[in-house]
Amino acid sequence: MSLKELVGESIAAERPRSLAEQSADKLRELILLERLPAGLPLKERELSDLLGTSRTPVRDAIRLLEIEGLVDHFDGRLRVADPSMELLTHWLMIQGALEGLAGEQASLNATDAELRHIEKLQSQMIDLAEQEDDLRRFELDMEFHCAIVAAAHNPPLVETHQQYNSRLWRARYVSAKRQANRDQQMQKHQGIVDALLERDAAKASAALISHLRNAIENIKASYADSSTKTDR
Repeated sequence: MSLKELVGESIAAERPRSLAEQSADKLRELILLERLPAGLPLKERELSDLLGTSRTPVRDAIRLLEIEGLVDHFDGRLRVADPSMELLTHWLMIQGALEGLAGEQASLNATDAELRHIEKLQSQMIDLAEQEDDLRRFELDMEFHCAIVAAAHNPPLVETHQQYNSRLWRARYVSAKRQANRDQQMQKHQGIVDALLERDAAKASAALISHLRNAIENIKASYADSSTKTDR
């Protein structure tokens, strides 16, 4: 047994994050929490003042967030990205297919240590279920899904999943924080974990695809709720 399998998770020292990455982290959080709402015009100078840094790391941070699909250009102007529900649905359908494949391959290829790690992440999400820390719960949720994809041991799948996951950060955050379906989400996560532990490839694949389809309905419901509040 290797040391990584024995320990169960990586303990390698993390590379210090650059100022651009730190700036991207702060802006990403503001976008996810909707303190910078979808469609909001952005200016480098104002972002530099907000973050208390020069415009060079801000410019580099913007490039990182563009790759993730959190900011884009509309009519030649930088803004917080505001993809249509139709486009989000297309992306989520593709993401569901990718995670379905990941569940199938993880059932066959994951080490016991990787499965224990996935199970541990689920337990941590259950512990946070009734708390108000939506962002931390969401970070665990994304770590849970990415851990399953990594456990598939399919590098092209990991790369493609990351591309779509970046575009869907804000939408999946909207879905994850919706209180109405939180119990259902936890049940679906547990079904995914159970299938992986049983190494039932078909069951794990179906559970993940169903979970992503449910995310589409959650996002639609959340957007409808927001529209209703705006109309009042």
